[in-house]
Amino acid sequence: MIHIIDNRLASENRALLQSMFADRKRLFVDLFGWDVPVVDGQYEIDQFDNTHTIYLIVAEEDGGHAASIRLFPSTGPHMLSTLFPHLCPFGVPADEATWESTRLCLPQRHGAERRRELRNMLFSAMVDVALDRGIERYTGVIPDPFRKEVLSLGWQAEPLGPAVRIPGGPIGAFLIHVRPDTPERLGWTGVYSPVLDRVPA
Repeated sequence: MIHIIDNRLASENRALLQSMFADRKRLFVDLFGWDVPVVDGQYEIDQFDNTHTIYLIVAEEDGGHAASIRLFPSTGPHMLSTLFPHLCPFGVPADEATWESTRLCLPQRHGAERRRELRNMLFSAMVDVALDRGIERYTGVIPDPFRKEVLSLGWQAEPLGPAVRIPGGPIGAFLIHVRPDTPERLGWTGVYSPVLDRVPA
């Protein structure tokens, strides 16, 4: 089941979000060694986790976090515009129809095959949310090997600049176009499937 959470302050969302922030800390800080904020020693939460954020969260049967991704409007300060503008030599795309996707969290405990399934569920939900809400583009910054994979999944996508090497390895920015034919395009590569169980919150 995928939860679409617009209001992170609502009490009914608190437990699932805490589970997500804890998994993000274990993945991004403990495993990957990212230098990002940690709250109370156990939750990875930064300045882009705020009232403007939309979370797409796959929940486990027990209600805990299985996998997630974060969507954020580009019309205000966002990760690409404030932390990584140098990755976009022709400028950072920003308008009401462009949102940023970040913090794809696929915990290691699932194993490679399950992580791929969860990734595809989240990417399918991203497309559905975009088509529902008038989002026409997603941007983001990810490790360059993963960027090459993302750009090859079937949707219309492009790099926003060359890869740039940082201590953890090369990273790069991307742009994904979401159009009415995007579900079919992702279906060609087995990525897209309709998200039948969605819980708006």
